Amino acid sequence: MALKDTAAFGVALPHRSPEPIDMAVVRRVAQRAEALGFRDLWVTENTLDHVFCFDPVVVLTYAAAVTDTIRLGCSVVVLPVHNPLHVAHQWASLDYVSNGRAILGVGLGRDHHYQQFQMPRDGRVRRFREGVELIKALWTEPKVDYQGRIFQLEEGTMAPKPVQKPRPPIWMGVGHPDAVRRAASIADGWMGSGGSSNAAFTRSVPILREALAKAGRDPATFPISKRVFLSVHERPETARAELHRWFTVVYRNPEGTDASGIHGTPEQVRERLEELVAAGANHLLLNPVARQAEQLEMLASVVGYA
Repeated sequence: MALKDTAAFGVALPHRSPEPIDMAVVRRVAQRAEALGFRDLWVTENTLDHVFCFDPVVVLTYAAAVTDTIRLGCSVVVLPVHNPLHVAHQWASLDYVSNGRAILGVGLGRDHHYQQFQMPRDGRVRRFREGVELIKALWTEPKVDYQGRIFQLEEGTMAPKPVQKPRPPIWMGVGHPDAVRRAASIADGWMGSGGSSNAAFTRSVPILREALAKAGRDPATFPISKRVFLSVHERPETARAELHRWFTVVYRNPEGTDASGIHGTPEQVRERLEELVAAGANHLLLNPVARQAEQLEMLASVVGYA
């Protein structure tokens, strides 16, 4: 059985790199991923970064313009450092211009995000919850009256509304057990981060499934995903070297090469992906860290799209 018959697969759009990214490569990967049958294209949000990184909405809007059907997601927008009115409008607009292909991933981010954006860290969970509630309301209601502890809005109207009904899906990218349980109650999908270990993902899945069951939601229809930074090459030592450079330069965490990433020959990479599916993933985001166009073709073969 092909891997694509056991889980859905997305692929990262080239958007973050130690070197500048050629827009011709972005276009090639977006169009080829769609032609091969990958489910979705994903980016991250890293506004102040020590490496090159596009704004997520801008580069996904570009991808929307050069494709027709592939879905477009960000994992994750650090919601508490944004005003949810802006986020709601940006992602409704992306959904509208892409004819209903947007997936909004949101998360709490890390301490440095609050320092950089001069936002208080205290109250971030309340700010997050209210932001999600407000975004959902603005996407689905003609006029919004909202009275939260942090956000208040009277007779708020927003257009365009998203094309997807009742609204675009909101995924959460979180790792703490309490946040994983929160995802089961307020989100439409969950994605383990690429920097988190594969072992941590395996530990989180039962927590999520239990919380989904308590909430009366079916784990079989709830997207359970992980971003996987990887490198595939016929020479396994080359694959590991590429991934090690990524985790060292971009993540500043060389130990992540083996704990969080996947590297090796096509056969070795397939085996490791099968392990994540066996652990409970029904969606995986494949994120090559180099030679994106070339590795896209190899990964399509690994999962059964080619």
